[in-house]
Amino acid sequence: MKLALLSDIHANIQALDACLAHAHAQGVQKFALLGDFVGYGADPVAVVQRVQALAGQGALVIKGNHDVQAVTPPLQATTVGDSTARWTHDQLDSSQRQFLDSLPMVVEQDSVLLVHASADHPELWRYVTDERAAAASLAAVTSPAVRHVFGGHVHFQTLYYRGAGSDAGLMKFTPAAGVAIPVPAHRHWLATVGSVGQPRDGNQQAMYAVFDTNTLQLTFHRVAYDHRGAAVAIRQAGLPAYFADRLELGR
Repeated sequence: MKLALLSDIHANIQALDACLAHAHAQGVQKFALLGDFVGYGADPVAVVQRVQALAGQGALVIKGNHDVQAVTPPLQATTVGDSTARWTHDQLDSSQRQFLDSLPMVVEQDSVLLVHASADHPELWRYVTDERAAAASLAAVTSPAVRHVFGGHVHFQTLYYRGAGSDAGLMKFTPAAGVAIPVPAHRHWLATVGSVGQPRDGNQQAMYAVFDTNTLQLTFHRVAYDHRGAAVAIRQAGLPAYFADRLELGR
């Protein structure tokens, strides 16, 4: 089975639809949606509706920190991410907010564990940006069946794995788009699959990954989409121009 892994959509319907079309073209049979469906972007309603439809078709869906903020916005915005939470909350109707609120923090299926940030206290939204953080996330996994941990949150595509030997530390690998990587079950693996709706590596193309559970191969993808249209929508919605600028720069 080919499982598409999409995270950090951030209310960017143009990027989401492009990635969904790309995934279908790859023969994907199931979707895993790893949180942060809203925040920053101009189309939270359309994105949540798309996520709800996928959930109804059997997709695995977990929540991210921006989804939590959209349900219960902070009383005072103290970060850039906080600044669109109240606006997003007001765009969504009560059923959409209830859907986001009901999502689990973690989903485990077969050899796979899905989490938005780190499996080490997922509710703390710790960033997995280096080998040490990845090791802490893997160490928090209690099920012996889990060999693959997939998350987002950091908006970069990175793969970590444990080297040969039981005492070996984690090794970090930067993947090339479209190249299948063997991820055999005799090792432990952790991947951050990147951001569909707000890439930050200087490339405007959307990010997602596909895990083939039969061949145990993981492929990271980049997908071109109408990032200019998404930026225009942000400005037209009256949201901070900074978020539109980021889409145009891929930062």
